[in-house]
Amino acid sequence: MTTEPQFSSFTGVDPAVGAFFYVVKLSRKSYCKINLLLNVVGQRADGFHELEMLMLPVPIFDRLDFELLGHGIELTCNQPGIPSDSSNLACQAAESFAAKAGVTGGVRIHLEKSIPAEGGLGGGSSNAAATLLALNELHDQPLGQAMLHELAAELGSDVPFFMQSQSAVAKGRGEIIEPVAPLEALDGKSLLLVRPGFGVPTPWAYQGLAKFPGSKTRPIGQADELAKRLANGSLAETGDAFYNSLEAPVFDKFPLLKLIKQHALANGAEAALMCGSGSTVFAICPDAATAQSLGEAIEAEFGKQSLAQTVSLPGDFPNTVA
Repeated sequence: MTTEPQFSSFTGVDPAVGAFFYVVKLSRKSYCKINLLLNVVGQRADGFHELEMLMLPVPIFDRLDFELLGHGIELTCNQPGIPSDSSNLACQAAESFAAKAGVTGGVRIHLEKSIPAEGGLGGGSSNAAATLLALNELHDQPLGQAMLHELAAELGSDVPFFMQSQSAVAKGRGEIIEPVAPLEALDGKSLLLVRPGFGVPTPWAYQGLAKFPGSKTRPIGQADELAKRLANGSLAETGDAFYNSLEAPVFDKFPLLKLIKQHALANGAEAALMCGSGSTVFAICPDAATAQSLGEAIEAEFGKQSLAQTVSLPGDFPNTVA
């Protein structure tokens, strides 16, 4: 999920080409997500997995600052461990946009990273979506929504979700996005996110499913059913419907994540699940005090975590960059 941009502009000289150019800057917030359900229903002919997911945007965000240049794609980040080359999805998004839109100029991107990498929160995918939307805005909308969505789907399975701002069911390999009615059972709840000091590579998690064939036996339709139950009922009536096929291989290799989930459910959480491919575990709590207490209890039991953050649901998504 991304927000409406803030612009600034000025005229300068590109020393590489010795010509004046018009520089436009833009900033966007790039939000993360959790998977309330991730059901792997089969293997596709193209090598990807067939999925159904219920995804919820979460008001924890990265900030991306964009500046048009005369040529090239440059990426800097406040965290030195984040790649700044073409392996970064934001760079890939900029390259894809330029090729499809016929843009010859360049862009400088600065990424202020708050969403942890390899946490199952979709930070890289959200950055890619923000880049597509920002560049389309900066270049006066050369691409329509259908083409932007196509580019998003080519970049990664979670990227299409972040091209819009609602809770949604995602199907196919993630490219089919169906916004859902407000999940009223979550209103007023508090969300605790806990990520230990390690990440889980998404490709590894999916490859690990081969050892756990039982994780791919749930029938399709689970995501739509959970969305309906959360829209119409109480959380107490839906807790058993939260499901993630990837927990089987990830918990097998990283049992700490299973212990954190079990501890959350035994100490006040109304629902808990590993998010995406991990390593983040989320817990939905009745109120902020319970979430705060649970976070402290988890750190007392398992040690300090690299992320232990509480946010209110359904969340606030301001349209401007502070």
